[in-house]
Amino acid sequence: MLESLRSAFSGRLLTGADAAPFLTDYRGKWTGQALAVAQPDSADEVAKVVAWCHAHRVPVVPQGGNTGLSGGSVPEAASDPLPIVLSLTRLNQIRAIDPLNNTLLVEAGVTLLQVQEAAKAAGRLFPLSLAAEGTCTIGGNLASNAGGVQVLRYGNARELCLGLEVVTAEGELWNGLRNLRKDNTGYDLRDLYIGSEGTLGVITAAVLKLFPLPAAQVVALVAVPSPQQALDLLGLAQARLGAGLTAFEILSDTCVALVLQHIPGTRRPLAEVSPWYVLLELSASTGEAQAAEAMEGLLEATMESEWVTDAALATNLAQSEALWALRENISEAQAAESKTIKHDIALPISRIPAFIASTDALIAAQFPQVRQVTFGHLGDGNLHYNASPQPGSGPEQVAEFLALEAPLNQLVHDAVHAFDGSISAEHGLGVLRRDASARYKPPLELQLMRRIKQALDPQGLMNPGKLLKFE
Repeated sequence: MLESLRSAFSGRLLTGADAAPFLTDYRGKWTGQALAVAQPDSADEVAKVVAWCHAHRVPVVPQGGNTGLSGGSVPEAASDPLPIVLSLTRLNQIRAIDPLNNTLLVEAGVTLLQVQEAAKAAGRLFPLSLAAEGTCTIGGNLASNAGGVQVLRYGNARELCLGLEVVTAEGELWNGLRNLRKDNTGYDLRDLYIGSEGTLGVITAAVLKLFPLPAAQVVALVAVPSPQQALDLLGLAQARLGAGLTAFEILSDTCVALVLQHIPGTRRPLAEVSPWYVLLELSASTGEAQAAEAMEGLLEATMESEWVTDAALATNLAQSEALWALRENISEAQAAESKTIKHDIALPISRIPAFIASTDALIAAQFPQVRQVTFGHLGDGNLHYNASPQPGSGPEQVAEFLALEAPLNQLVHDAVHAFDGSISAEHGLGVLRRDASARYKPPLELQLMRRIKQALDPQGLMNPGKLLKFE
């Protein structure tokens, strides 16, 4: 069978040991099997691979940089028939850039960092920013509707895309690479594929929105007594800074302590320890002096209240990077400390303080061996509500902690549902949250999603077992 696939397209076809790196996810949590790994060189070649799979009823698992956290980009452990993993990393061309139209046309295998650099070279900004930006690909970002630290100002990946090129489940190549901001000519097919996690088709290229480069960016770290004061600060910052507020991150002192302990070169920027901190960023079209003055004015206003107990304002690039390092290295520090049970959740912003207070109390009462590591994008309502074993836990205690994953997930997800939130904010469902999501979605919503899946992938070959649960 593989010989006929080899003759169907140009590009690499990997098997055996060569294919192994593509079969295990980024966290090492899931490992599957595949007939082979196909690496086409163009969208036309992707179409040929998918058409071959459709003709032979072979499942397809699309894969970008394989940096996802929900198991959506690797095959299932046991599947019959075995799938083809469709690696898109060789689709790595930047096809066109139009600074006047503020658009960039890129192929799916271009890394997010390369997209950012191409935009910057043209005097423009592509604002999507993730910890894995050096490895993750724009196709994967769109397939999972990635978020990041600047969603508050610019939106998720969905809001940053104007058009797509997609290979359908039958192997047809749809050219929807429109660079228009207004196009009322029917159903928005683009939005069906964005966030579909490869279950409807394969994104091969995209037209992305660009923005003017900010003339200045100013960063501050602010100490607050509680998430409620952080929320009060958010309201004031939005009122004073408006659209210039491009990031507003909350992190507990537990997070900061882990970074200080495990990440070399980091230091505490404030003299006194605070239970909570806010990292905020102002991006301005004016110069550095005016931006710094605006941030200083905000901090002075907050210091007059009880919202803020201390603050550090970065005055140069090195200081800005040092402040951001406290936020960006939390996941790495938590992994260095011990095992992690992750929750990527979204909540109405106004209800986050109450959620943290009530859910922390429930966890402390039912699972005292759990330590919460809470941080995230307060400005857009996305919390990374993670859990770790208590400090000093030995192997036996860590094993007991990991055995709590199912009941702890149930507690957290029930609480999220009670607060009208979502159990997956920006990481996607994959296999990690697929079944849990089905418990909370209304039956009609699930039915409509299955109808879309049936219409666009009637054979059920596109990334089977991901995102949707079929009875």
